[in-house]
Amino acid sequence: MKLNLTQKKAGFSLVELTIVVVILGVLATFAVPRFMSSVEKTKASEAFSYMTQVESAQARYNAEHGKYANRLRKLDIDIDRPEFFSVGRFTSPSWQTKWEMKLTRNGASSGYGRYTVVFDQDGFNTRKSTVPRELAPAL
Repeated sequence: MKLNLTQKKAGFSLVELTIVVVILGVLATFAVPRFMSSVEKTKASEAFSYMTQVESAQARYNAEHGKYANRLRKLDIDIDRPEFFSVGRFTSPSWQTKWEMKLTRNGASSGYGRYTVVFDQDGFNTRKSTVPRELAPAL
C-alpha cells in the first residue's frame, strides 16, 4: 500500500479557527456597546414622546381653563404609562403660570444608571434633567 503525502485533508486547522474567533471577539467589542447605546436611546425616546404629548395637552388645558392641570387625568389625552420609566406627579408653585413633571428611568439602563427626564411649561428642561446628552433627542 502506497501513501500519498500530497493529499490534503478537508477542514480548518486550529490556528485558522482561533483567528476567526479572535476577529469575531474584536468586532463584538466594538459592536455591543454601540448596540446597547442604541437600545437605551430607543427607551429614552419613550420618555420624550410621552412628555411631549403631556406638554401639548397641558398647553390645550391652559388655553381652555386659564391654568395648568394639576393631575394627569384632567388632560384630554389617553396614553399608556411608559414601560421603562416611573411617572412623577405634576408640581407647581403657581398653576396659572407653571407646571413640571419628572420621569425616572426604571431598571437596568445599559450602564447609564438611573436618570430623569423633566418637562415643564417650556418643554424639555435640560437644567433639571439628568438624562445623558447622547440619549436626548434633538428637540
